[in-house]
Amino acid sequence: MRAIIGNTLISSLKPAAKPYEVRDSRVTGFIVRVQPTGRMVYVVQYHRNRRMTIGRVGVLAPAQARERAREVLSDVARGIDPRPKKNDQEPRLAAYIEHTYAPWVSSHFRSMTTLDCLRSNFIPEFGNKRLSEISALSIERWRTVRLKKIKPSSANRAVGTLKAALNRAVEWDIIPANPLASVKALKVDRSVNIRYLSEDEEKRLRAALVDREGEARRGRESANEWRRVRGYNTLPALDDHYDGLKPAVIVSLNTGLRRGELLNLKWSDIDSDRAMLTVRGSGAKSGQTRHVPLNTEALGALEDWRPYSKGSFVFDGDMRTAWRGALRAAGIKDFRWHDMRHHFASRLVMAGVDLNTVRELLGHGDIKMTLRYAHLSPEVKAEAVARLVRLNRSE
Repeated sequence: MRAIIGNTLISSLKPAAKPYEVRDSRVTGFIVRVQPTGRMVYVVQYHRNRRMTIGRVGVLAPAQARERAREVLSDVARGIDPRPKKNDQEPRLAAYIEHTYAPWVSSHFRSMTTLDCLRSNFIPEFGNKRLSEISALSIERWRTVRLKKIKPSSANRAVGTLKAALNRAVEWDIIPANPLASVKALKVDRSVNIRYLSEDEEKRLRAALVDREGEARRGRESANEWRRVRGYNTLPALDDHYDGLKPAVIVSLNTGLRRGELLNLKWSDIDSDRAMLTVRGSGAKSGQTRHVPLNTEALGALEDWRPYSKGSFVFDGDMRTAWRGALRAAGIKDFRWHDMRHHFASRLVMAGVDLNTVRELLGHGDIKMTLRYAHLSPEVKAEAVARLVRLNRSE
């Protein structure tokens, strides 16, 4: 958006769910940035990927800020670097992640995958660098080395996680601009390597989930019998769905929720009367709230589990160990928890559901992410080219 940045415009700007900017129509590079908190700052962009904060709205008048922007742009034109010398108060990456970013992540998400990624990938090499010292070139070099061991998609996820953390630092006025803004994701062929369960694998997984609950109950009964014979106090009997793995898997297979979205679900997000669950924007990858219909199997699994669930969250704990055990018992290899999301989408496409509906159910912001499943519906393409034959016959 472009407009004359003046008192009239400033008084009309309202905070939104995400930060946004208005560029001045008089001085190129002069910007006012509006935070969701309502805080507004003047910024001058003097290079494609370089900018600096001039001051806060309310402290500087628009005319004063515009004049300061002109001075900065004039300095740049004369070869003078407008950036102040390194601020010793700017945090180093490790301190920023542990003391500033981690508390925010912990308060908004139950899954610690984001922090695990930052700690394992970037703190060892960049932890002692100040945020603005982490250059795009250094990350490109890191990525080049890492690609010898990991897939491009994994490298993209790691770099994207770091960029997101630095974007927060910009929003919180810790640094003036994200030093990794110019780093682009590697191209990845999204139409291959989609892992979903075969019909036989799905049957084996479901059977393994039932068997493990039965084995756990029988094991507890056997242990209690041993204790009774010896006069020891017995342990509480195990309930059905004793650890929540089975209903969690059933819900995942039938809704395509991300693992983090599943673990952030609260019982207040489940509307049994309407057979609908709500993924809150605060716990969604896209930041957008969406509503996902529940089929009879998913709704039944939730209602069966509800009496045994403890607390406000539907599922508690990460269940990783239990999940790996169930896969081993079912004889299923190379299948991650996230692949249940692929399984959900793949089954929908193979059943003839259009890609835009699949996109909405998955919560993809862009149809490009959903197009990876298009090849699973070859009859759609076959029908498209068959129309040419019908068209020629009718002429």
